[in-house]
Amino acid sequence: MARKGYDFAAPVRRVLIAVLVLTLLAIFLFWRIDGPRAERMRAMFVDRMVPSFDWAMRPVTQVSQMVAGFQSYARIYEQNEELRRELQRMSAWKEAAVQLEQENAKLLAQNNVRIDPALTSVSGVVMADSGSAFRQSVLLNVGARDGIVDGWATMDGLGLVGRIAGVGATTSRVMLLTDPSSRLPVRVQPSGQHALLTGDNTALPFLDFIESADDVRPGDRIISSGDGGVFPAGLLVGQAVLASDGRMRVRMAADYGRLEFLRVLRSHPSERIEEAGTLIPPPRDDFIGPPLPPPLSSGASAPAEVALSPATGE
Repeated sequence: MARKGYDFAAPVRRVLIAVLVLTLLAIFLFWRIDGPRAERMRAMFVDRMVPSFDWAMRPVTQVSQMVAGFQSYARIYEQNEELRRELQRMSAWKEAAVQLEQENAKLLAQNNVRIDPALTSVSGVVMADSGSAFRQSVLLNVGARDGIVDGWATMDGLGLVGRIAGVGATTSRVMLLTDPSSRLPVRVQPSGQHALLTGDNTALPFLDFIESADDVRPGDRIISSGDGGVFPAGLLVGQAVLASDGRMRVRMAADYGRLEFLRVLRSHPSERIEEAGTLIPPPRDDFIGPPLPPPLSSGASAPAEVALSPATGE
């Protein structure tokens, strides 16, 4: 009677291992034989067996290609991350370059601005912006020690900004034209219409009390008229635009979003001419034609009756 539970796998395993070892040993010895016949047999064996093992090498080849592909993707990802970091750095530099370009343009515009040659200016740096719902003003780092006087006009490199509305020893306050309490007499070009620029705490103050509203068109140039003697005449204010509410407003020439440097214009009272005889009187209301020449003195005759000698003047 055979024993129950006898394991036949162990003897078979030992036999197979022994056969495999002997086979490998025989192949090794055969491969070490140095002879023409053994060499031909080895060549025939390689030619017959190696091509048939392509299917076994294919997974290894695919795995190696996948590994190479993952390595390439990793290098591309690192390069992409480096390019993103470089793009962020370049964006920061671009923003800094744009700010410097705008600041440089303002400074160049201040140097080339055309105003009355009799006007001189004091440049100051904007220290703080105290704009609120009820007041639009900024502080400058120039004051009474720099000769600043209350009421003087201020400009940036592009256009009129406001006027001095408070002077300290070393600082002064500038009330902007957009302040609700700001009123500025202006003239519209080329029509020559007079109006009043009124601030309403928005970026586009409106034109009020226009002489002839039909003669004012969007795109017209707005300059200070000099009426009232507060602001010098001819200072650029902005450009007329038609707002959505139907009112004619002014797009300011000054860049109110980036007020960094301001020029305080030294304006002096205009010279008064007291001697009426040196003035040319205006023509009569009913006169049509070119202006009349100044009246002659009582001892002189009419120009048509007297011919002066070029040499003697007699």
